[in-house]
Amino acid sequence: MTQDELKKAVAEAALEYVESGMIVGVGTGSTANFFIDGLAGMKGKIDGTVASSEASADRLRGHGIEVMDLNQTGDLQLYVDGADESTRHLHLIKGGGGALTREKIVAAASEKFVCIADESKLVDTLGAFPLPVEVIPMARSYVAREIVKLGGQPVLREGFTTDNGNVILDIQNMTILDPVELETALNHITGVVTNGLFARRGANVLLLGTESGVEVLK
Repeated sequence: MTQDELKKAVAEAALEYVESGMIVGVGTGSTANFFIDGLAGMKGKIDGTVASSEASADRLRGHGIEVMDLNQTGDLQLYVDGADESTRHLHLIKGGGGALTREKIVAAASEKFVCIADESKLVDTLGAFPLPVEVIPMARSYVAREIVKLGGQPVLREGFTTDNGNVILDIQNMTILDPVELETALNHITGVVTNGLFARRGANVLLLGTESGVEVLK
């Protein structure tokens, strides 16, 4: 199976978690796009969605699916999104598409976070994929210096601005042995909006697309 076929398989498996009357939190990225496309076939079943990015909101609206404001919906029952890396402990790196802050907000507001990914995203230790950190622009250099003190090599994501008007530093060459501790340390740096470690609030379920079918990790 191709990588896209694996992504589509897990996206379709995630549709089974969607119940009638739900407002569904929807993530960002290529795997989440397959979920959005699948959700279009059952849009009459749900009451609406909350999107983690403008790109996902546009795709949802393109399918005629209502996109709602999290401030009005309150807590959500379900959030479905992909990941750039995941361990079997369901700790994740997210934010390759730059939507990490809104993704983290929707995940925090959701009772269940179902992560969908192909098997290439499963790793023993996080960090091979550069860890994104969203930063207030005026704090970019300061935050970068603090990241170096933590052992990382921050690289500015050139020509990119988040939906929130901020910049992203991607931390390279950092083996993440304690994701919860590093997530906390990064968030304590003044000027950091948030980082792409989803460890303090990881996924509840990981649907992993493999050649032999969809593996469910909890």
